[in-house]
Amino acid sequence: MLRYVTTNPGKVREAEQYLADGSVEQLDFDYTEIQSPELGPIAARGAREAYREAGGPVLVDDAGLFIEGLDGFPGPYSSYVQETLGIERVRELARPLENARAAFRCTLAYCDGEGFAASPDPVDRADRGTAAAAGPDDSASDAGRTGTNADGTNADAAGTEPAGETDPLPVKLFEGYVPGRIVDRRGSGGFGYDPIFEHAGETFAEMDTERKNAVSHRGRALAKFAEWYAER
Repeated sequence: MLRYVTTNPGKVREAEQYLADGSVEQLDFDYTEIQSPELGPIAARGAREAYREAGGPVLVDDAGLFIEGLDGFPGPYSSYVQETLGIERVRELARPLENARAAFRCTLAYCDGEGFAASPDPVDRADRGTAAAAGPDDSASDAGRTGTNADGTNADAAGTEPAGETDPLPVKLFEGYVPGRIVDRRGSGGFGYDPIFEHAGETFAEMDTERKNAVSHRGRALAKFAEWYAER
């Protein structure tokens, strides 16, 4: 049984759309959330800690809104910024920016206590190129975050801890991006930054749940994970 580590049952329902019926369940576990400018190390550390708690396969996600003209802010700190500054203040910060390009990003981290055979990099580089607003990023960082071998294949992601920390438990990372831009508040649905994030002419708050899930950053990451996990 795969355990999705979250306090939000909606995430589990979304995961069930991509995984076999009855193969995933919720695990409410408060893992340590480290400070990092990247999502990968946060999710990977959480997955290792959750695996030790659960004693079986776990999936942890970390997500955020990255605004290109603000050097990726609020990024991994999106929840904290929303709670302290609020989305209207974030909109004001982005207002002077030309186009105010941004992207929602999600990183899923999988850990089952065993190693992984080398496989193609789970990061969709074409998707990343399209989402140029996904914040500061370059291919050179992939080796540190996803354990990319010299030949371009993806090895065990053991190099995702902060400097000075090591952990032998391998973790596999899967990333999803949704490009868009920051706009004035529109729509009454969704939550968080949804009313000020526009994708393909609509804010997330203007989309119904089905449409939003079809294009969501978490959904894109889950689709990549599910394809790989089916062969696991």
